[in-house]
Amino acid sequence: MIEENETIEEFLAQHSADVEEAVRKAAAAEIMPRFQQLAEHEVDQKSGPHDLVTDADRLAERFLTGALSALLPGSVVVGEEAVHADPASYGAIRGDAPVWIIDPVDGTRQFVNGDTGFCTLVALAQHGVVLASWTYAPALDRLATAVRGQGAHLDGVRLWSGAPEPGRDLEIATSHPDYTTQEQKRGLLGLWTDGVAPRSCGSAGLEYLAVARGELSATAFSWEAAWDHAAGILLVEEAGGAHLTRAGEPFRITGGNALPFTAARDTATARRVAGLLAGGA
Repeated sequence: MIEENETIEEFLAQHSADVEEAVRKAAAAEIMPRFQQLAEHEVDQKSGPHDLVTDADRLAERFLTGALSALLPGSVVVGEEAVHADPASYGAIRGDAPVWIIDPVDGTRQFVNGDTGFCTLVALAQHGVVLASWTYAPALDRLATAVRGQGAHLDGVRLWSGAPEPGRDLEIATSHPDYTTQEQKRGLLGLWTDGVAPRSCGSAGLEYLAVARGELSATAFSWEAAWDHAAGILLVEEAGGAHLTRAGEPFRITGGNALPFTAARDTATARRVAGLLAGGA
């Protein structure tokens, strides 16, 4: 728990392990017991047949909301499922209080299908700046963390994204067509060119991790919900990568971005992809 007059940086130095424990406990209590065991009544649609939510999403978010709020009194939570129930609650991301940004099950479709490609995403931000993030793939038992100015790590090992190999096509994970409007598809058209190999993304959080690990050249996404991007954006930054909107500006978790935007292994790749996105818009 944060002490009186303790800064967020001091809180993180003392309590990052407590946040990690909360994330692991939420997954162990609410997500993994339902993995490959979901009953029909535990799965619902939100906006349509591709936009799924499960009891695991709701209960894991409730667990994390309680645990993280207790760790950092005075903080607020912006969680995907809570915002779905009360869209106005998203505005807290632009307030003065420290904010926990939570996606309890990122890659719900994969989770529902019994695929291991899902994760839990937690980020801590204040004044629109992401200060720390946790990306946990419970079915794989892999945890990536990042603290601003202190690097990114996967299972305790430092991550360096590096630069794509010269002369090779850029492999770019893009917004999945099932979740993309016709206008958004048009914004991504610039990626269909020589030297680029776009493919549909899976879990956004795991795609960001792939960029941070140097396994994927870049992402290109056409939506800006902070719970999908906050954790991964910091992870990529702290691994040496960069992110830019099609207007050539860094992505802002508070919104108002010129979409689509990219997160890439290095600055040169980010600029190249942002240029292609600007040309396709």
